[in-house]
Amino acid sequence: MENTDEYAKLREQLATLDWPQVYMFKFIVPAINKQIALVESKFTDDAVLYQKESSNGKYISITIKEVMLNPESVIDKYKEMKGIEGLMAL
Repeated sequence: MENTDEYAKLREQLATLDWPQVYMFKFIVPAINKQIALVESKFTDDAVLYQKESSNGKYISITIKEVMLNPESVIDKYKEMKGIEGLMAL
């Protein structure tokens, strides 16, 4: 049977790390304030956020560092982000 879990490979990679730890998320979104705010709203006030505008100004790269408790918390965060229009997770 084919594995339908799109996060299986990520889960395997994360399982080799010691938890809890600071995990770095990287996203690219259209340079629309609503989209940027949606991404940032998914993280706690303790998260460290960095933004960088693309050279043409159409996109924003958002790097977020936050303490995650285990691999499933990282995967849950990626699943939560899926609903944001135009979001690309790196």
